[in-house]
Amino acid sequence: MAFRWNNTLTRADATPYDAYLNRRQLMGGALGLGLVGAAGMGRAATSDLVPNSYEDITQYNNFYEFGTGKDDPARNAHMLTTSPWSVEIGGMVDNPGDYSMEQIMEAMTIEERIYRFRCVEAWSMVIPWNGFELADLLNLAGVQEGAKYVAFETALRKDEMPGTRFPILDWPYVEGLRLDEAMHPLTIMATGIYDKPIPNQNGAPIRLVVPWKYGYKSIKSIVRITVTDQQPPTAWNKALGHEYGFYSNVNPTVDHPRWSQATERLVGGGLFAKRQPTLMFNGYEDEIASLYEGMDLRVNH
Repeated sequence: MAFRWNNTLTRADATPYDAYLNRRQLMGGALGLGLVGAAGMGRAATSDLVPNSYEDITQYNNFYEFGTGKDDPARNAHMLTTSPWSVEIGGMVDNPGDYSMEQIMEAMTIEERIYRFRCVEAWSMVIPWNGFELADLLNLAGVQEGAKYVAFETALRKDEMPGTRFPILDWPYVEGLRLDEAMHPLTIMATGIYDKPIPNQNGAPIRLVVPWKYGYKSIKSIVRITVTDQQPPTAWNKALGHEYGFYSNVNPTVDHPRWSQATERLVGGGLFAKRQPTLMFNGYEDEIASLYEGMDLRVNH
């Protein structure tokens, strides 16, 4: 796999499992000084970040298809069959069809991206993803002129996903991005964490990661991608439109109706860990703010 360091977050900010500790010691010093990779992505200081372990990332998350508790996905997601798996790509593309995971992985270059992850519930992590730019997959399918949006759909298997037996949301889970958001180099399709295949509870075998948006935008276990000229529906917007907008950008100045978004709790920081200020666009403002130039981010929340 080809790895590219493209921000100032290092594995020191996402505590590795034991096998990584010695491997990263030599590089940790130089990277910790703030050396920036070719893309220069994510320039906020690392000194304020609380490390996350592999266990934090895989044992504490939301995946309502497997239950609403933070530990339900880790307990129940083993029931999901992830092989064979294919992603149907359709709509306004030149090469529609079912793309198997084998085809996708053979065609893509897998990189490591270490990103902040901010949940709308005001907790956060730092996660080392393995994956590829969504733009590469869309280019493989051939986006047609006039396309404006990309829609995504999660698998719906009631026999394997016990949470879908209850009307928590209008299943299947769906999400969407504007095309320029989808094509941005920060937007990736993740297939692994810490060089390991992505666990079921984290969205195996393939999920979206959009690091400047709240976590629920990063849809998991994707089975369908549709390129369209119409803004697609999104699961949480359909359920509670006044609380969850289409864009869902991390914005500390726009509170959730039921809690503040100005600060966040770092998972793994301990029971009495001090909350830290939330960064605009989750710390990726320099890279993506131009996408929303001239927009009212309170209206387009």
